[in-house]
Amino acid sequence: MRTRCTVLLILLLASLLQGCTLSRAQIKQADTVVAASTDRQSTCNRDDHCATPSPLLDAAAQAMAASTPDHPEHIVTLLDDSEASLAARINLIRAAKTSIDVQSYIWDEDDLGQLALSELVDAARRGVNVRILADQLFSFEDPALLAQLARTSPNLHIRLYNPTFHNSRTSPLDFAAGLVCCFMRFNQRMHNKLLVVDDTIGVTGGRNYQDRYFNWDNDFDYVDRDIMVGGPAAQQMAKAFNLFWKHKRAVPLTHLRDVNHLIVRTPSAPPWPGPHYVYPARVAAAQAEAEDPDWLNEHVLDNALHTSKVEYFSDLPAKTEQPSRRQAREFTAHLMQLVNHARQQVILQTPYLVMSRRAEKIFRKLHRESPAPQIIVSTNSLASTDAFAVYAYSYKKRKSYLTKYGFNIYELKPRAELAADDYMQANVEDEDGGTPLVAGAAGTHRRRFPGTDRGFFGSTGKRNRPAPLTSPGRRFGLHAKSMVIDDDLGMVGSHNFDPRSDHYNTEGGVIVYDQHFAAQLRDSILAATQPQNAWVIAPRKPTIPILGQISLFISDISAKLPLFDIWPFRYATSYDLKPDAGCPPMQPSNPDFTRCYVAVGDFPDVAISPKLLYTRLITAFGAGVRGVL
Repeated sequence: MRTRCTVLLILLLASLLQGCTLSRAQIKQADTVVAASTDRQSTCNRDDHCATPSPLLDAAAQAMAASTPDHPEHIVTLLDDSEASLAARINLIRAAKTSIDVQSYIWDEDDLGQLALSELVDAARRGVNVRILADQLFSFEDPALLAQLARTSPNLHIRLYNPTFHNSRTSPLDFAAGLVCCFMRFNQRMHNKLLVVDDTIGVTGGRNYQDRYFNWDNDFDYVDRDIMVGGPAAQQMAKAFNLFWKHKRAVPLTHLRDVNHLIVRTPSAPPWPGPHYVYPARVAAAQAEAEDPDWLNEHVLDNALHTSKVEYFSDLPAKTEQPSRRQAREFTAHLMQLVNHARQQVILQTPYLVMSRRAEKIFRKLHRESPAPQIIVSTNSLASTDAFAVYAYSYKKRKSYLTKYGFNIYELKPRAELAADDYMQANVEDEDGGTPLVAGAAGTHRRRFPGTDRGFFGSTGKRNRPAPLTSPGRRFGLHAKSMVIDDDLGMVGSHNFDPRSDHYNTEGGVIVYDQHFAAQLRDSILAATQPQNAWVIAPRKPTIPILGQISLFISDISAKLPLFDIWPFRYATSYDLKPDAGCPPMQPSNPDFTRCYVAVGDFPDVAISPKLLYTRLITAFGAGVRGVL
């Protein structure tokens, strides 16, 4: 009875909140206050809006000038390194002459989020038209900050995508009400990540505006990837951004109830105070690198490729409202078509190995071909992921992935050497041993931070804390979303190759049809599958022949059950290369695999904890929530 009353109360609250949209008079009143109180001082009176020189933008402009409709020219740079990705963003923002469009799923108020916002505010104040579109659920969670930003510059425009009940902040009760009353709309998020400057050059990929995406979190950081493209594809990016910006779910700040009320109540509110960094020296060092053309040439442009055919694809906004319109899921559908036509090899890197039904059908078809293309998958382990519920479903499907789809699965280790190396490149300590700086700053030396693994997700500690580990030290998780097909093309974007990306979230990404780029991306992904960076998932070898076979038989039956999949001994487990075996890395199909590799358990490096129990429970009882995960 009490549960029923609670649900009815939530439904009643949701219906009331849905009806509490602002009137035109309320919106007009806030707009009037904003118009009267906006800071209109300009920091520049030049026609180019005091844009700083940029070898990145210059190279993109040259590609654009050399392009024709029949023969486009592009300059493409793979941004694996977080330090280079950040420096490129700062440099491009400072080099903008006319416009900057930014799209993000997460925008935090940590050092990285404040740095990006500060650079964009400075660009707006010198006369550049700046538009920021962020998904509401995990961005700008302080309505007072938004009320200040609404009046910071007439050239700064901010909208939030799909706000919950017309507010900028989602309370726990609003969250529950959104799930109960209007699940399809609430669950549909804008997952695109995009930066477009002067409609000439753009950056897209997996990184959001938060410390952990740029190796600035001292406890848990992501292995991630972006791609920078100069040339006609940047115009495709700008066009896609405009579709989102003009959509009804992209809501201006004065249309949000909590922000609107703050603006009206405080018509003479103090201006935006500017950033307050925890590690200001590290920020200054990153800005210095962004201003150094020699550094940019060495760390960014030297890795660039000149090529012709490059395409940017994006799903349409609110694609859950248009399930019958194929173009609403343009990017998702195009990815599926590319995989479907693979002949030799598919190399896939995804944080979440949860296939949609369409993807399962495609990979099953590929595995039945003769010869079947090789499928290599780089993904997270339970020890490296912050989304343990998603991992639990992937764990349940292991046998299908190995036997029905022919996957070769490599799960990232939480202390992966490649991730630690990237972190060390992006961070050092200053001479007094306290403040972290970006590597390469003057007067610094490299030194590893002391291990501070406290078992929580990121610096804010707000969401999805990872499972505690048995080993000490800084941990890393995989967040890159990329694919290489037949060594002919490579894709870098936001698509997680899971049901959420297929059916709920809008996604975007760049596809480069170039063998040199495909080889570069292939090498980057395969580096994460090496023994020092990943465990191999392979069939379990029974130690007791008869009992082992019985256990595997029971495991097969248990895994097919939608509920009560409780048998703890699974078909496959994790393996690590024996350090003293003298063997090279190899796949499980190699006859020497059992001699060279040792089984390390289903959840290596994970300590006994509630997270471990939750993973088992979701494996047993959570089969019906694949789309939500």
